[in-house]
Amino acid sequence: MNMHVISRPISISSFRVLLVILLQLATTSDSSLDSFIYVGCSQISYAPGTAFESNVNSILSSILNSAAVSNYNNFKISNPGAGAGDTVYGLFQCRGDLSTSDCHDCVSNGVTRLGASCVGSTGGALQFDGCYLRYDNASFLGVEDKTVASDKCGPIGDESDLLTRRDSVLDFLKSGGQFFRVSGSGKIQGLAQCVQDLSVDECQDCLSEAIQRLRSECGSSAWGDMFLGKCYARYSERGYTSKHENGDDVEKTLAIFIGLVAAVAILIVFLSFFSKLFDSKGGK
Repeated sequence: MNMHVISRPISISSFRVLLVILLQLATTSDSSLDSFIYVGCSQISYAPGTAFESNVNSILSSILNSAAVSNYNNFKISNPGAGAGDTVYGLFQCRGDLSTSDCHDCVSNGVTRLGASCVGSTGGALQFDGCYLRYDNASFLGVEDKTVASDKCGPIGDESDLLTRRDSVLDFLKSGGQFFRVSGSGKIQGLAQCVQDLSVDECQDCLSEAIQRLRSECGSSAWGDMFLGKCYARYSERGYTSKHENGDDVEKTLAIFIGLVAAVAILIVFLSFFSKLFDSKGGK
């Protein structure tokens, strides 16, 4: 009895496309430098087509251009012919361990997001995982700001020594004298950073407030973020970037999905090969 396996063979190019798509999904599932943390916009609006709008656009352009060569800069822009109330102040800062290229990419996405979120607003601030941007019609440069902008705490940790390690990390972050600080103890890692328009003493005061709030509000949580107006402090079991508590479930589900699809694709290629082999031998 002759048996013919009838199937449509999958091409190698199609298989490669499938793998590329899956790899892209796997990559984008991880937290990236432009992971959104918060955005805030002034409730005061400006009229379109005014000198102030031109100055806002100039600030955002200056921020983007400067990020190509630096990880921090601040600006004061008042174009010729503009009134005293049309002056715009702005700054950007990237995380202290970023390369200039990564900084520019983060700021580029930040400028786009901030411009779209705060259309017509006289001020706006945006924090990504890797960079911070702000502009306003009132000068904020060199002014300490300990207002809570965003605070999040993860689930309670499983390990008995989590609190001890967390406190060790936060103590080191509090004692450092740099604008960007990192620390680690076992699985717990942390970082802290001030905006560089502050003085060293102002930075220390801001971080002391952020770290105190982390201790009191996040307790024995596995991770915690405390972002104030001009500084932040973070700790996590997963490194510098905190993830939502269901992040592991998402990654596991994606890994299983990729494995199943890859197995099916290999099976199709295997059956296609034997189909051609049977056909070439007359189905014997």
